[in-house]
Parts: sequence; C-alpha cells; structure tokens
Amino acid sequence: MTGVVGRVDAPELHVMTYNIRRRLGIDPRPADRWSRRREPLRALLAAELPTVLGVQEAMPDQAAFVAAALGSRYRSIGRGRNRDGRGEACPLFYDAKRLELIDAEQTALSSQPHEPGSRSWGSVVPRIVVSALFRDRATYARFRVMNTHFDPFSAAARVRSSEIVRRAAEEAEEPVLVMGDLNAAASSPALRVLLSGGILRDAWASAGMHLTPRWGTFVNYGRPRADAPRIDWIVVTEDVRVLRAAIDGEPVDGRWPSDHLPVHAVVRVDLDATIR
Repeated sequence: MTGVVGRVDAPELHVMTYNIRRRLGIDPRPADRWSRRREPLRALLAAELPTVLGVQEAMPDQAAFVAAALGSRYRSIGRGRNRDGRGEACPLFYDAKRLELIDAEQTALSSQPHEPGSRSWGSVVPRIVVSALFRDRATYARFRVMNTHFDPFSAAARVRSSEIVRRAAEEAEEPVLVMGDLNAAASSPALRVLLSGGILRDAWASAGMHLTPRWGTFVNYGRPRADAPRIDWIVVTEDVRVLRAAIDGEPVDGRWPSDHLPVHAVVRVDLDATIR
C-alpha cells in the first residue's frame, strides 16, 4: 500500500499520532479483534514510516508489535501507566537514524506527576504524558515531542491535563509538538484551555496543505465523516512550520487497524528556532 504521507527527507519531519485500540481480554465484536487488526496496522506503519510516532492504548505486546512493524531503525520510549510500569502505555517511537534522543521522561497527569500510577480530578485510570527532547541529526535542530491520552470520562481531568501540557510547552526552551488522543473536540473546554494564550496551535489549521478531508478521528470501525469531531490532535508551538497535514480515512484491504484514524503532520523545525 501507499502511505498518505510516507517517509520524508530532511529537513522535513513526519509526525503521526495513532490510538491503536488496546487489545481486549474478552472476545470483542469481529472488527475490534486484535487478530483481525494487527496485519492492517503492520501494513499501514510500513507504508508511513513516520519520523516520530505517538501511540496510545498500547498494551505491552502491541507496543512490541509496532516496534517490529517499524523496523530496526526505530527506538521507543515510554512504559505502562500503572504504578509498577505495566499496563496500557503511550509510547513514542522515533527513527533513531534521523533523530538523537537527548532526554525523556514519563509523568502522570495528576496532582502528583512524579508518582507513577497516581490519579486525580475524577480520572478512572492513571493518565500519562511521555515527553522527549530530540536533536535532528540532519539539521541539528532540537525539538520536544509530548505524547498523551486524556481521560475520556472526566471533563475536569481533561481541562487540568490541558493546563499541565500547555504549561510544559510554555516552559520548554525548544519548539514543541504535542500529539495524542485528547478525547476532546475543538469546541471543548479542554481544547480551549490547551490552545489559550497562543502557546500552542492546531497543526491542521496551520498547515500549508491538506492531503485529505478533515475527517472526524473516532470512526468506531465505520466510514469516516467530515462533520464528526476530531478528538485526536497534533498541536505545535509557533516556531514549528506545518507544511502538510492529513487524517487517513481509508481502511487497509477492507479492514480498519483501529477504531480511531491516524493523524499526520509534515513539519519543519529550523535551527534558528531551536532556542526560544
């Protein structure tokens, strides 16, 4: 198959966020079965080969599957969200031949961010953000990527999580890209908070070109709709140039790899924007 974006050359960076839908322990409806979704996911990842990929809802075996599908060029960071480091994760995968990892951390989206497994503000399960600082081996520019998955049930938790992420972007010395399943539409309080103050902006709205329609990103294994909300996002600081954006609304050989759609952006971070 041909990717909607595919691998890009320097100085461009292809960033992609994808909620791959966790593997369930029970026998779900046929479209939701991991055994049915894994090969379409492998084909999609092999066609796209993003420079940075943020995944949500990855169980340990699924994270290993994604790593294998991407190939030996890639490395990953991030662990499970539970206190013991197990369970569902939001790993960041990156092309290690293109990017050098400078530092990384995983924190809880809670009032105790350095307490693994902690929950606050009505979150039913722990929520996390994985943050990594990269140096582009081709351009020497540095930039930070954050990958997260906001709580789907508590609006208060989503707003507080947005405050945490926006503050982190504001305090960063480098250009910042935030990606993830935010479980929040454009008109929601969480998105208004995240984008307030002009620190972060929507990559889709900022893109010089759109490669696809603006699909709603939660399709639940049905056909995508342009009038449905986006809940999966890539947002960036103003010093990140968004060249192209896409929301891939096509199944792979008639099957959906996930109940969400992958969101892509092709961006450029110039060396003179490295220190803000």
